[in-house]
Amino acid sequence: LPTLNYEDRNNSKWKSLYQIQGERKRIMRETCSKYKSNNRRIITPYHVSRIFVEDKYRVLYCEVPKAGCSNWKRVLMVLNGLASSTKDIQHNTVHYGNYLKRLDGFDHKGIYHRLNTYTKMLFIREPFEKLVSAFRDKFEHPNNYYHPVFGKAIISRYRVNATKEALRTGSGVKFKEFIQYLLDVHRPVGMDIHWDHVNRLCSPCLIDYDFVGKFESMEEDANFFLHLIGAPQNLTFPKFKDRHSNEERTTTKITQQYFAQLSPSQRQQSYDFYYMDYLMFNYSKP
Repeated sequence: LPTLNYEDRNNSKWKSLYQIQGERKRIMRETCSKYKSNNRRIITPYHVSRIFVEDKYRVLYCEVPKAGCSNWKRVLMVLNGLASSTKDIQHNTVHYGNYLKRLDGFDHKGIYHRLNTYTKMLFIREPFEKLVSAFRDKFEHPNNYYHPVFGKAIISRYRVNATKEALRTGSGVKFKEFIQYLLDVHRPVGMDIHWDHVNRLCSPCLIDYDFVGKFESMEEDANFFLHLIGAPQNLTFPKFKDRHSNEERTTTKITQQYFAQLSPSQRQQSYDFYYMDYLMFNYSKP
């Protein structure tokens, strides 16, 4: 992590945020050394396929969906000179415009050079909240990918007496059915990045991240990170909600309402499913 300059070291706010980073990284490393034996493994393009590259400010960002990733990509585009303001960038431009390079697009030498010299960061979110946020986004709104691909398979496997209409469209998946799919070892459709473990998406035991931000303290963490890398002072992390902006963000309270629909054993299994993320990023058991 870039070290604090002399003035910042005397600033209690920056100093405290810097210490928080040290603590988060310590917990992450300790969890890795306790549970994972992959510190001798070779980093392959697969391990870095979710990492976006910003060469001008030398930043590597591992994308964790539903933890501010759309706005982080906007910030990277502004840093890269691809846009003058985060407000100018549409959702589709962010996700389908392919303006940002991914680390797995470089050769072996390019990957290792960047991993060794750039500031590597990821932002995470409380696992159950992230899960509910993904469910609401993908299954409670019209979606021409998640309904036919995941919805159809989930309804036909877990809903008794499903109507022909539900089987045809895949719309109307219930949270309980979604959790049955998530916990099923023989999932009818594969995993998806929106509900996969951060541990799998970003390989934090293999890649030593310099900065670990949290969705829960997004504004403070994000602007501290931008300060550390020397970003332009007028660039701050955008506060707007990217999709379904008229809808309330997924909160702890909303998450509890969804998990109340599950049996105690499903709740426990869901926690076990995300156990490593809870441990590694120091979230307390719900």
